[in-house]
Amino acid sequence: MKFGVSTFVTDDGIGPAALGRGLEERGFGSLFVAEHTHIPVKRESPWPGGDELPRHYYRTLDPFVTLTAAAAATERLRVGTGIALIVQRDPIVLANEVASLDLVSGGRAVLGVGAGWNREEMRNHGTEPKTRMRLLRERVLAVKELWTQEQAEFHGEFVDFDPVFSYPKPVQDPHPPVLVGGSGPTTFDRVIEFGDGWMPIFGRGTDALAAQIAELRERAGRRVPVTLFAVPPKPEVIEGLEGAGVDEVLFNLPTEPEDDTLRRLDRLAGLL
Repeated sequence: MKFGVSTFVTDDGIGPAALGRGLEERGFGSLFVAEHTHIPVKRESPWPGGDELPRHYYRTLDPFVTLTAAAAATERLRVGTGIALIVQRDPIVLANEVASLDLVSGGRAVLGVGAGWNREEMRNHGTEPKTRMRLLRERVLAVKELWTQEQAEFHGEFVDFDPVFSYPKPVQDPHPPVLVGGSGPTTFDRVIEFGDGWMPIFGRGTDALAAQIAELRERAGRRVPVTLFAVPPKPEVIEGLEGAGVDEVLFNLPTEPEDDTLRRLDRLAGLL
């Protein structure tokens, strides 16, 4: 089983280079960072994690700047989004960003994708929440075309462009893995159609995880990799997840100053 962390990198916590080095030095295999471009002051969308939205949601650094800094400070650490809000991003720009990250990191980029929960945030980007899942699908499919085709084109309901040259191409063949977040009733449809893996959150719709993973892999006709967010750092939990078929667990790392973060990583490293 692989081990990594998921976190919010902000302007008032540990920096991405120091975090990347700290993870690699302690034997962790991956760093996944969250994304929020902003948080609207007037917010009506309920946060899935509770009543009060934590401070770090308001202050996240751009994920691709963060991951590039972490990649430049490391040699082996896989660097990914957990998750990138695809419905708020231009697909041509996104394809270039991820391919560039894959190139400068030597093939270590991972693209975790999702549609998000904050409807006010989406609307500020011109996205209609009611159609966000259809938009997510088209943007991911378009990104894959841009990564893999010499002259890429896409013609859909929301994404439409004639043949273009898009470089650099990713280092990974055929492209960086796309991990689909979520655990709703239609999540597996998305994983099977355009995902390379599933990335749910521990405890949110994952109570029957072994059966869910078995169903997903049977429906897909292949061994779909599973990365699980926010796993409690308990040996008995990790053992159970390995038995359920999980390939990678991500411990949630609070946003803290550098010294506090490194001490926390020292404790977590004892589980590897």
